Amino acid sequence: MARKPASSGDGPGLFGDLAPRPLADRLRPKSLDEVVGQDHLLGPEGPLRRMVDQGRLTSVILWGGPGCGKTTIARLLADFTDLAFEPLSAVFSGVADLRQVFERARERRVGGQGTLLFVDEIHRFNRAQQDGFLPYVEDGTVVLVGATTENPSFELNAALLSRCQVFVLNRLDSTALADLLARAESEEGRALPLDDDARAAVIAMADGDGRYLLNMAEALFNTGLSKKMTSEELLNVVQRRMPVYDKGQESHYNLISALHKSLRGSDCDAALYWFGRMLAGGEDPLYIARRLVRFAYEDIGLADPNAAVQALAGWDTYERLGSPEGDLALVQVVIYLATAPKSNAAYKAFSAAKRVAKETGSLAPPKHILNAPTKLMKDIGYGDGYAYDHDQPDGFSGQDYFPDQMARQQLYNPVERGFEREIRKRLEYWNKLRRERSRDDD
Repeated sequence: MARKPASSGDGPGLFGDLAPRPLADRLRPKSLDEVVGQDHLLGPEGPLRRMVDQGRLTSVILWGGPGCGKTTIARLLADFTDLAFEPLSAVFSGVADLRQVFERARERRVGGQGTLLFVDEIHRFNRAQQDGFLPYVEDGTVVLVGATTENPSFELNAALLSRCQVFVLNRLDSTALADLLARAESEEGRALPLDDDARAAVIAMADGDGRYLLNMAEALFNTGLSKKMTSEELLNVVQRRMPVYDKGQESHYNLISALHKSLRGSDCDAALYWFGRMLAGGEDPLYIARRLVRFAYEDIGLADPNAAVQALAGWDTYERLGSPEGDLALVQVVIYLATAPKSNAAYKAFSAAKRVAKETGSLAPPKHILNAPTKLMKDIGYGDGYAYDHDQPDGFSGQDYFPDQMARQQLYNPVERGFEREIRKRLEYWNKLRRERSRDDD
């Protein structure tokens, strides 16, 4: 009898069960109930669970961090819906691989079986390759399950997204990770050589990544130690993991947004935390410095004019000293900005000014504030009637400087906080004088 052609979805070969398998692979869940940390999707009322129970799986995108169960869930969806499983990695696959998968899927469909195409790191496919999925997803040749660690809104075609449901997988919390450690100990038939603090440290070091946690557990089992290690001893056996952070991708924008909003909310401690997270992830401190200067003008402004001075001084200091000496300058800026009075009045004034300028077109300035360097310009009224403010007893003429065809506008509305409280008093005083002198002119 001819041997069945092997496909990427086939199980292990004749001697596959004899080969050593990593702990993470041995503990891969065999049912949806064994998947940890994703009850919002796989619980009794979860949307993926309902799809499986109803036997009608649609194309989906699984979005989540490393080690949260994307590949496992895709395999289980295929198993429990009787679909042939075709896994691909966008890192190692190209157009030729996709053609072969689609051809096999067509053949299965003729025989009455569907195909689940699992594409890991689907965001790595370029736009043209992503478009290639569309006809096969639309006509049901394949049910697409894509996995990505990046925000699908930015990385996937709108046309492909419109044909898929996006499900967000949770980062595994400490409870889920503790459950995985217990399963690892049950599989090995022995306890990990860790005291309580070291066990908590292992969970913290995993940073929500179940696969990384199980790989650490396997390394600890392989030490052959029986005496329980402390947290300090643990670091001599396993390496501390760098935080998940990609300066060019979504985590970069998420963390700078968290820093900015913590500053705006005057939460000094949270702002310092997000600042520390960005530095720990390898962010360029000069990028943070630039954003702090922007914040000083956008969210503090004239409520505390010294905020911009502090931000620029911190930036300059960091450029002169570098890291780590200059880090403290940026820390001081973060603290200053977080604790300063807040105002976005200047930001709103600029937005209003741009809007009004666009609406009013090319209205000319009133003639009394135009210079008249030639006789002709004087003859047609340029500069006629201009009142020199410094000649007034109170240094304020009260003249109108808007175009003649345009009513006065209030674009800047300072807040009752910080230095802008004083500015508000001045503006109210000048408005009062302007009204009085306008009545006198009438």
